[in-house]
Amino acid sequence: MAIITESLLGDQSSSRPPEATSGQNNSESTRPNDADPFKKVNVEQWILELRDRRTRENALQRLSKIREIREDLAPLLWHSFGTTYTLLKEILEVYPMVTSPHLLTQEASNRACNTLSLYQCVAAHPETRNLFVKANIPMYIYPFLGTKSKEKPYEYLRLSSLGVIGALVKDNDEDIITFLLQTQVFCYCIRCIEVGTILSRTVATFIIERILISDQGMKYCITFADRFYVITQVLSRMLDKLPEEPSHRLLKLIIHCFLRLSDGLTDVDSLSLCLPRSLRDSRVINLVSDDPVAMSYLRRLYCNVAAGRKPNGAAGKQPNGASGAESNGRVAKG
Repeated sequence: MAIITESLLGDQSSSRPPEATSGQNNSESTRPNDADPFKKVNVEQWILELRDRRTRENALQRLSKIREIREDLAPLLWHSFGTTYTLLKEILEVYPMVTSPHLLTQEASNRACNTLSLYQCVAAHPETRNLFVKANIPMYIYPFLGTKSKEKPYEYLRLSSLGVIGALVKDNDEDIITFLLQTQVFCYCIRCIEVGTILSRTVATFIIERILISDQGMKYCITFADRFYVITQVLSRMLDKLPEEPSHRLLKLIIHCFLRLSDGLTDVDSLSLCLPRSLRDSRVINLVSDDPVAMSYLRRLYCNVAAGRKPNGAAGKQPNGASGAESNGRVAKG
């Protein structure tokens, strides 16, 4: 069972839970040095085997293992007859199990996560990404993001689903951002932050950060005061937990989110919310003290808030006299 691509968050450690590979014969593993598993004829055969219920589970496992190595896997999956429908059926069969905290088994979760890993492959590929969105398939994944259970099978399913959305937003496509905002993806990300593990919280925050980088996402977050308040409070609560659950990667994402919010605001009272007390806590700041990019984000956030509080200064004025558009452009590139 594969959960998140290593490239999604830049993590070099394995993102595969231990249960995902238990009970599997080592001779069946698809390692980069194994020439035979990467022959096109084998991949196409495994895709064909998805149609047969008797061979589907094994095909899901094999295909999920090679999804980051075979660059043509996403087009092969999307354009092969009946495959998208077959994968969707696999997702729908799990629905009844996620309605209660104890119905979802580890086996069913693993199988669904393997299916979601193939969807993530499709969502990440430039040829299939927009087709995936136009077919409204991300909406079929949202129920997994809305689960409240913290048990491992539910957490793995939640994390795999976040991986699909994370793959969609990684390249900052405005049309995809608009689609996700219209389908209330923010609400689901907030739910994952509230109930998920630190890895789920990190991926959910990554999605929020990618959305905030876009103009549509920024407008969505700062237009209404109640929406802005919910987002800042959720981010602040994550900051409060960092001394007990340290995460450099999560903190960097949170700081970047606050910076983006401060770049878009001109109201003095709202700007003051962009600098939570936790961002003055040395225990928190020390997590990114060796990261020059994260520290530059933090300094710019301090400057934005300080400029907004000046009684005779232009609220929201960017540090060093830079315009908002120029600053936003630099953040997007960062």
